[in-house]
Amino acid sequence: MKVLEHDFPLDIRISFSLFFDQYREFLNSDNELLRERAKSILKIAKEYPELEDGITSEERVKELLPQIEYVLEDSFSQILQKNEIKIATIPFNNTVLKSTQRYKNIITAAGTNFEPQIKNLDDDHYFIMGCSIILSQYYGYKIDFRRPFFYDIPDAAGIMRHYRILYNGDFIEIIKTDAAKDITEEDVAELLDNFDNVAIWKEKFPSNSWIFKGIVIANMFDVTTDVSLSEFKTSLLRYDKTRGNFIENFQNIFRAIFNLPEIMVGFSNYNEEDEVFERVPFKSIDSYILFDQYSDSCEAALCKGTYYYLFKESKYFAISDVKKYQKSTPDEKMYKNLVKQNINSAIIAPIEDQGKLLGVLEIVSPNIHELNSINANKLQDVMPYLVDSVLRSKAKAEDELELVIQQECTSIHPSVYWKFRQEAKRFMRAKVEENPVSYREVVFEDVYPLFGQIDIKGSSDARNSSVQKDLVVQLTAIAKVIEKVIEQERLPIYEQIKYRIDDFINLINEQLQVDSEQKILNFIKKDITPLFKHLRRKNVELKELVEAYNQKLDNNIKMVYKYRKAYDESVMLINKKMASLLDKKQEEAQKMYPHYFERFKTDGVEHNLYIGESITKKNSFNKIYLYNLRLWQLQVMCEMENEYYQLKKDLPVALDVASMVLVFNASLSVRFRMDEKRFDVDGTYNARYEVVKKRVDKAYIKGTNQRITEKGKLVVVYSQRNDEIEYIKYINFLQSKNYLEKDIEIVELEDLQGVTGLKALRVNILYSRNKEDKEYYTYEDLMKEISK
Repeated sequence: MKVLEHDFPLDIRISFSLFFDQYREFLNSDNELLRERAKSILKIAKEYPELEDGITSEERVKELLPQIEYVLEDSFSQILQKNEIKIATIPFNNTVLKSTQRYKNIITAAGTNFEPQIKNLDDDHYFIMGCSIILSQYYGYKIDFRRPFFYDIPDAAGIMRHYRILYNGDFIEIIKTDAAKDITEEDVAELLDNFDNVAIWKEKFPSNSWIFKGIVIANMFDVTTDVSLSEFKTSLLRYDKTRGNFIENFQNIFRAIFNLPEIMVGFSNYNEEDEVFERVPFKSIDSYILFDQYSDSCEAALCKGTYYYLFKESKYFAISDVKKYQKSTPDEKMYKNLVKQNINSAIIAPIEDQGKLLGVLEIVSPNIHELNSINANKLQDVMPYLVDSVLRSKAKAEDELELVIQQECTSIHPSVYWKFRQEAKRFMRAKVEENPVSYREVVFEDVYPLFGQIDIKGSSDARNSSVQKDLVVQLTAIAKVIEKVIEQERLPIYEQIKYRIDDFINLINEQLQVDSEQKILNFIKKDITPLFKHLRRKNVELKELVEAYNQKLDNNIKMVYKYRKAYDESVMLINKKMASLLDKKQEEAQKMYPHYFERFKTDGVEHNLYIGESITKKNSFNKIYLYNLRLWQLQVMCEMENEYYQLKKDLPVALDVASMVLVFNASLSVRFRMDEKRFDVDGTYNARYEVVKKRVDKAYIKGTNQRITEKGKLVVVYSQRNDEIEYIKYINFLQSKNYLEKDIEIVELEDLQGVTGLKALRVNILYSRNKEDKEYYTYEDLMKEISK
């Protein structure tokens, strides 16, 4: 019979043979009504023998539906028609021979032409389930292939309801045909090991090689709440909260649990440290109590009743009629926020663990009375899983926070991270074994250092100039107000103030002393600010002058911050651009060979590199990688210079930079200082390297007043003849690539405190006007070109 569209091992014959056998036994019953009922049923069996032999035509099934309905009447109690969800059918199929009224109502509510499909049953598993019937019914193997079967059927409100199907197989017979193969114990053993290999099952059970004779009675139970809770647990474990569909799935689950199609779910995180509610850091998750704020104090965000229930009683607070509550307490922000969002009923529930509040679950509805203290009890089944999820989320958030802090503030470079992990494991292992140890300092021995910097030339002078200009602007503006005051009211104290202002202006115009800025700031704070508060109340003219003065001040520091701001922004842009390029180039360098890298932003950008066997962990280091890194460093310094001069024309203050590389020809040891959270060279001799790093850029060329570093030049400082030869080779290569000009200058440095015998190679850097430009310029040529 072709009532099935799927490939199936069973040839389906719809038969009521076992029903009729049961009724034949009822003929001998003492119950007269039962005997009469049996006679009427058996009369149909006699008139329509195909009902017993098996119907093989779909059309014939439809023709005999009245007789089938009559035969099945006893299996479908009339009194339970609107209560039970029951159908007579064939296995794993949608053919319905008879059903209760409740089943019909469910299918009707689902919509026109809706046909239920068994959930998670594809064609292959469908075939294997047919084989399982043969193995259990015919061969008697106690093999449990059974799994829960479900129908997902939407109700009239659009909520997906879940129905579990339980099959009664008491009225089926399995008959072997000549086309069927004998199934041995060896076959069964093979099948047991190959459940998902449908090809083997089809080999053992050819299609339609067995006859299914009978029907099954399927009882269905609404398990929406159970399935929704299961999906709720799964969603909390599986879903990524950053994905847009997380909250949609989450809300659908709650809608199914509450059987309310319009409810929405929100969440607020509780920050115990600041005693505030905060939005969770995911765009798709709303907070209805915070509304348009990122955070708010708990007492302000909640009404008094909600606050009491959440913090004092640790219970949910149900609001069945938001507007009614608002009328009784019109000043409460929570009700105002809910009304603005068209929320008319809500449940605010605490999420807590061991008496500690973690956050707030917000279930809201646009409909009055839809959420209330009765259906709020459904949360009791949800909360334990939600608490676990929030604890995991908070722990993950803390880990991410720590990671950000580590990366931004106390970053450990990936190249040496393995060493810290190794030491951390040793420390934790000793702790478990109750063998107290301290966390050892991490040391890398026999590594080669490289140091470079691109420094803003004359940054101190530029900053002092900007401070000087701002102070003059501010003092001049103050003087303007004081002059007007003297015109209106010639008091000696005003003239004394004017004298002090003129004196300050003359002082800073001559030279900005170390303490000049602080003296002027104290004068303004203690004398001028209180005076101006008094003057603005005297008359309209003075008020306007004082307000015009205040307009010149920065809102945060209450001082003129025009020229300093331009300087600060220029330094920030230079540092940001240089650091960004260096970081990008570093990613490429790490791929060549791993090494330690750190950089610092000051008035410019400086960087440290360490390379050696102890950093890489592998037995792979060769000096060729050191030479390669030295060449790479020089090339990147040239590229950073070019990048800067592309940026210079857009800076608020046109500053210049100078580049320098320091060569140290011997290997050394570096130690991570736990107290300072940074790497430092280890040992007295090696400390000389750090001294040179800090002082060398301020050194002079021997016998001159000229600093070693100079705008437009790349400077390589060294002490050994071998270093000079090596770096001249690198410079020659970069000259061939149009990074550097042809001439190389070799100079000696004036002795530094405790350091003598330093030399330097100086060579002009070649610049291009833009990245597409194939012409190259020295610094002087470039400045002429830019100024055209």
